[in-house]
Amino acid sequence: MTLPLADLNRMTLPAFSEAVGETFELAPWVAEAAWAKRPFASVTALHEAMMGAVRAAPRERKLEFLRGHPDLAGKAARAGAITTDSRREQSSVGLDSLSEADFSRFHRLNDAYRAKFGFPFIVCVRRHTRDSILAQFERRLGHDAATEFAAALLEVFYITRLRIAAKVTGEGMPRVNGRLSTHVLDTHAGRPAVGVAVELYEFAGETAHRIAATVTNADGRTDRPLIGDRPLPIGRYELHFAVGDHFRSRGIEQSDPPFLDIVPLRFSIAEPEGHYHVPLLCTPWSYSTYRGS
Repeated sequence: MTLPLADLNRMTLPAFSEAVGETFELAPWVAEAAWAKRPFASVTALHEAMMGAVRAAPRERKLEFLRGHPDLAGKAARAGAITTDSRREQSSVGLDSLSEADFSRFHRLNDAYRAKFGFPFIVCVRRHTRDSILAQFERRLGHDAATEFAAALLEVFYITRLRIAAKVTGEGMPRVNGRLSTHVLDTHAGRPAVGVAVELYEFAGETAHRIAATVTNADGRTDRPLIGDRPLPIGRYELHFAVGDHFRSRGIEQSDPPFLDIVPLRFSIAEPEGHYHVPLLCTPWSYSTYRGS
């Protein structure tokens, strides 16, 4: 359930805090400080006012705020003793269903990070795959204290921006979603390839998990984005196109088995709020791709 910005602007402090206070982890003082800045001309301005309250706070209060965040895949998360938003976010990338080996790895990293920086590792998990989260963990452990303090606050910005966008609607919505799309062109026939089966896989280590399956429409595109209405998780992906079946359906003479049957395109995503268009141009004997727009 979302709340119109116009209604939020008219709220008393207690109602305002109840509506958006939980977007900043266990820190109701953020909403209290932002309330004084009403009315907000846009949802983006609302979020900026709340982040401004964090940035303006003394360092010790910022540190206390960061310490209020839960460990990733930590014991509290496993026991369900974290906020609803955090629980939902961690489960969205499977951090609530790790193997014992993966849980132990996160536990070791959490302990090493806390020992070095004095607060938990914070990352906007909805902008990452599990592999990307682990890569961030390893990389950021090498930071100095000042660099990592700033990195943690930046991740808070990403986390809370998504939470505010999910709770409040109105003018000037923050940009939080990306889009992954494709388009198959039959360059042998000089027209869009209709009815091509397309599968999208996401990598976790060396294992690929299918996360979407669809077919191309009359324009050679898919009716919906392969990923849309959410950030594109940073990570490695692979698209599979069943071009052998397509050319068989056209009656094109091919070898048995065909030279091209399933065409795989492996690519990476680095911009969660970006648009990645990954088209396939193909004949029975060749194919090419590029990052489109």
